[in-house]
Amino acid sequence: MVAFTKGHGTGNDFIIIADPDGRLELTSEQVAVLCDRHFGIGADGVLRVVRSSAIPEGASALQEEADAEWFMDYRNADGSIAEMCGNGIRVFAHYLVRSGLAVIEPGSTLPIGTRAGVRDVTAGATGYQVDLGRWKLSGDDPLVRVDGLSVTRPGLGIDVGNPHVVVALASESELAALELHRAPGLEPVLPAGANIEFVVPEEPLVRNGIGHVRMRVHERGVGETLSCGTGVAATALAVRYWAGADAPDNWQVEVPGGTLGVRMFPAEDGEHVALSGPAQLVYQGEVDLL
Repeated sequence: MVAFTKGHGTGNDFIIIADPDGRLELTSEQVAVLCDRHFGIGADGVLRVVRSSAIPEGASALQEEADAEWFMDYRNADGSIAEMCGNGIRVFAHYLVRSGLAVIEPGSTLPIGTRAGVRDVTAGATGYQVDLGRWKLSGDDPLVRVDGLSVTRPGLGIDVGNPHVVVALASESELAALELHRAPGLEPVLPAGANIEFVVPEEPLVRNGIGHVRMRVHERGVGETLSCGTGVAATALAVRYWAGADAPDNWQVEVPGGTLGVRMFPAEDGEHVALSGPAQLVYQGEVDLL
């Protein structure tokens, strides 16, 4: 039997398994069964809590930041490995704090190792904020085909540690009409795949210096989810890019599971993007890994 905790960030839900010494070998098949909503626990992914010193990928995290004791080994619902998860890392940090494995003092940060590099998390009154690091336009701007829209739409490729393609829609009715049970098609196909976000600006777009948009997402290796943290960041970055030089650096993005905040700010290595929002733990249990 393996102990687990179930948690979520704005409805993006995860099975958390503590394996500090890296003794547990989770296969992709086991992850897929655990995440199955009919025959397993049900989740958008699995977060394995392991010390950076106990996982091969953790060596680069410790080289980047010696205090990055913990590594977020994240798997998508289909068992595939993902580089980063913006909602997942907030839930991961919340689990560490609630379990007494880490402390985030006021004004301090908690460095967490990921396959996209070390990410710094801070705690606040409404949840957690994670610095997703430097972002970039990926140069992958495919046409996107999706059920519910009669014509393909252009997408903007954005990398925030994992790949995204953001698509602008014209209206709330178009957003509501999307059928995201099946993965959108990309032309050309991206070899590593991508998370696909569909966004509609609110009216007005900017209120009190903050941008407001609504989004739905199809996550690579998962399907449609109620929220995608890195997708929220990519969406805000894309809309700011389209809006031009006068667009704000602070955004609120509404997803089916709630609302998340995005902030862009300068850093020594270029502009960074930060994501903020809640994280909750909902129950604990034990499960057989078949």
